[in-house]
Amino acid sequence: MTENDILPFTRPDIDEETIAGVAEVLRSGWITTGPWNTRFEQALSDYFGGRPVLTYSSGTVTMEIALRLLGIGPGDEVITTPLSWVATANVILAVGATPVFVDIDPVTRNIDASRIEAAITPRTKALLPVHLAGLPCDLDAIYAIAQRHGLRVIEDAAQAIGSLWRGKRVGSFGDFASFSFHPNKNITSIEGGCLALPPDSDVDLARRLRLQGVQRSGLDGMDVDVLGGKSNLTDVAARVGWGQLQRLPAFNARRAELAALYFDALAAIALSERGVQLPPRDLEQSNWHMFQIVLPPQLRRAEVMQALKDRGIVTGVHYPPIHLFALYRARGFKPGDFPHAERVGASILTLPLFPAMRDSDVTRVTDALDAVLRQFGL
Repeated sequence: MTENDILPFTRPDIDEETIAGVAEVLRSGWITTGPWNTRFEQALSDYFGGRPVLTYSSGTVTMEIALRLLGIGPGDEVITTPLSWVATANVILAVGATPVFVDIDPVTRNIDASRIEAAITPRTKALLPVHLAGLPCDLDAIYAIAQRHGLRVIEDAAQAIGSLWRGKRVGSFGDFASFSFHPNKNITSIEGGCLALPPDSDVDLARRLRLQGVQRSGLDGMDVDVLGGKSNLTDVAARVGWGQLQRLPAFNARRAELAALYFDALAAIALSERGVQLPPRDLEQSNWHMFQIVLPPQLRRAEVMQALKDRGIVTGVHYPPIHLFALYRARGFKPGDFPHAERVGASILTLPLFPAMRDSDVTRVTDALDAVLRQFGL
């Protein structure tokens, strides 16, 4: 089997116009944060309905910036989900606060909004829900809870650019929304992310926090009155991101087409009847960042992944439950704390899905999956 025979679970699609644009930026001599970053931020603001939007070097630091803007720190608690990339909880620790996990809805795999209020204490300052795989959380319920308890919301929308909630783009309304532009996301800036801010935000502070807290005045005036970091986005990355944003509607439309093909093909091999859980068939609201199935518990996921890889199909794991990592076990979390997240996290499998896939690739994946399940007795 050659490299050309391998189907990855994701792959970025960078067009020649963007590549040529990057070359122009490199030749311009201004390659760090500059005019292209300003242009990218304006395009993102327009995309999200005119809200303030700032870019950063990752979709992790965006969440940390939001926490810092809200003054969240030692002694505070932030409620989030245990089923996400570990960055979601790590940023809470990074500002000195305490992550409080709430189990997932086993169908949507997002945080179970009906369990949130039981986890609220006098120390709770914010809710940090995650739109897993691009499927929006129940934002009506989450924002209603936040309003009742005087809490702020930071949406981890890393995987949800272009997703809709009741016809509105995620990030175009509500409180803070954090997006990632990592190469495996629906659009990329190589590395990077952005933060959509609510109208009451201190945008100037959010901007200064990404560059050492520096405040400039005139040609030679400079002061630092807040501890900032170094998380600005380069113009090279911004040029890539801007080019990708122009193609986002087409990217997401193709992802929805592929998801629909997956559902049809998996129905044809009776996957659900064989104990495999499919994602919710939401072809209107999800941006289909990932297509994830959950294997039955009697199967060893690693063996299934290897058998698929032997057939040229690369799959992924998104994600192991955060609370079972050593860093979080040391803080008192243990197996059994969040059974739905643990069951899904132990068996979830991400199938290939990216815009450049052909219809025949979906058939190839589902045929291989059918053969592998039969190999293991299903």
